[in-house]
Amino acid sequence: MTTDLRIGIVGFGHRAQLTDQVQRPGGGSFVSAVLDTAERGRADAREKLPNAFVTDSLRDFISAGVDAALVLTPDDQHTDVTVALLEAGVPVFCEKPLATKISDADAILKAAHRTGTRLYVGHNMRHMPVIVLMRQLILDGRIGEVKAIWCRHFVGHGGDYYFKDWHADRRRTTGLLLQKGAHDIDILHWLGGARTMSVNAMGTLAVYGDITDRSDHAGERMQDWFSLNNWPPTAQTGMAPILDVEDLSQVNMTLSNGVLASYQQCHFTP
Repeated sequence: MTTDLRIGIVGFGHRAQLTDQVQRPGGGSFVSAVLDTAERGRADAREKLPNAFVTDSLRDFISAGVDAALVLTPDDQHTDVTVALLEAGVPVFCEKPLATKISDADAILKAAHRTGTRLYVGHNMRHMPVIVLMRQLILDGRIGEVKAIWCRHFVGHGGDYYFKDWHADRRRTTGLLLQKGAHDIDILHWLGGARTMSVNAMGTLAVYGDITDRSDHAGERMQDWFSLNNWPPTAQTGMAPILDVEDLSQVNMTLSNGVLASYQQCHFTP
């Protein structure tokens, strides 16, 4: 008999690298089941996890019996599977952002509250040593009282990260302030000790929208096209057919405790 937790993985694509964090037989947990609707995902799962049950059926996945599940699907596919798992009593680690619509986020939170099943949203930046140290310095009073926070995020090769697949489609992400900025804004709130009460923001599709070379990368993953040699940004090729999210954004926030915060995100600056 083993006391290892049986972990299920939902979505065995680019984020499947997180599997390495839980595939530790004899060390506390192992992956016992994988759910993916794509044949490539299932094939990859079978190769990497030959002892795991692999399926494209949510019902069969739940019936296989798991102690917890990691939901690693694209953002707009979190809701249905997360709610079903919570309803089945399966604790869920859901990749950030929780959802792309407020109504979907509400549905997940209501399911967690109604069932009492544990839900953790993958704001893993809170666990980075540098962030933990910053938080502790603030709590210890080493820098005094926080009055303002600034964060400027130069993604650099954002064209390869976010503008060649579903991330570039507003219908699927809402925008990169949510998809990418979720980490940074969560940390702004954590270090500031409060949540945003008022906000103004602006953004534009400044560079990548003008690139006419487009490709359908259906069935591909980021590692299939990503290259640090794709530079400068205006020389990019193979952009997503639907590309309507901002590549340059800035946000000003007032937190409930009076702290002022500013976040800037650019996807084409070194």
